[in-house]
Amino acid sequence: MTLVPEGLGTADDTRPDDLSEEELRRFWWNIGIKIISCLTNDAATSGMQTILLGLYLPSSTPETIFTPAFLDGFLDGVVEGCKQVGCVYLSGETPQLKTKMIPGRLDIAGSVFGVMPAGVAPIDSSRLDAGNTIVLVESSGPHENGFTPLRKLAESLPDGYRTKLPSGQEFWEAMNAASYLYTPLVQAVLGEGIRPTAMENITGHGWQKLMRSVKPLRYVIETMLPVPEIFTFVESHLEGGVETMLSVFNYGAGFAFYTESEQDAERIVLLAREHQLSAAIAGRVEASLSREVVIEPLGVTLKGDSFGIARGV
Repeated sequence: MTLVPEGLGTADDTRPDDLSEEELRRFWWNIGIKIISCLTNDAATSGMQTILLGLYLPSSTPETIFTPAFLDGFLDGVVEGCKQVGCVYLSGETPQLKTKMIPGRLDIAGSVFGVMPAGVAPIDSSRLDAGNTIVLVESSGPHENGFTPLRKLAESLPDGYRTKLPSGQEFWEAMNAASYLYTPLVQAVLGEGIRPTAMENITGHGWQKLMRSVKPLRYVIETMLPVPEIFTFVESHLEGGVETMLSVFNYGAGFAFYTESEQDAERIVLLAREHQLSAAIAGRVEASLSREVVIEPLGVTLKGDSFGIARGV
């Protein structure tokens, strides 16, 4: 079993000031999905099924924060997220912190209680090894990470958050796309008898998360999923190029499975399709003297010596 606390960060601050009531409801609905995502997707990386979920929503000015648009949109999004994941929302705490928080701002956090399916050991990366196959599953956009540079970019755009992408979608809409919830797919994989050697939710630190295991291994990516427009747009405006994008954002790949056989990888791709998610057999794990991720289609190598986060011993 597990207890996972997590916070949303600053995703709920990335919007124009002139949103209509309908746009606000849509924005807050997506934020409701995002907090469920950052809580439950992390739990899913070990195979946990979230059972119970509670939220912590402190502010200094609740009278201006908890508007009808927020209450309708956010709570509907949270409930929808819980339905998708298959967990119970147990409400939470909404303290008024007059001297501790910026007026007009809200912090969104919470925790989940999860359990492993009966007879299944937690996936802890201990079996991850050279020869494994890597499956990447698509993201819908930034999910919950990388919003500090996105907010800074909005300040320099001609129409700010209202700037239109080539498709015509506004910047704030593309940034705020509802995150994908991977728990149902993980549970389907385990229910089929597949036992991944590792699973990773690709969030903060971007594709560096692919080498989260402390083991000295090389993760070679040969096939990429399509990159959402929001990332190519941001890449054209930010310094650092694609290497910076891969080090900060999920760049179109929100979740990774590692399997001992390519047959299991192929089954995961099919299961993802059944859950309306695109996935691809993306590459392989190799023996190495140090941790690194090699993205061959882009000619980029991410080195582990600059990535201090590690799983395992």
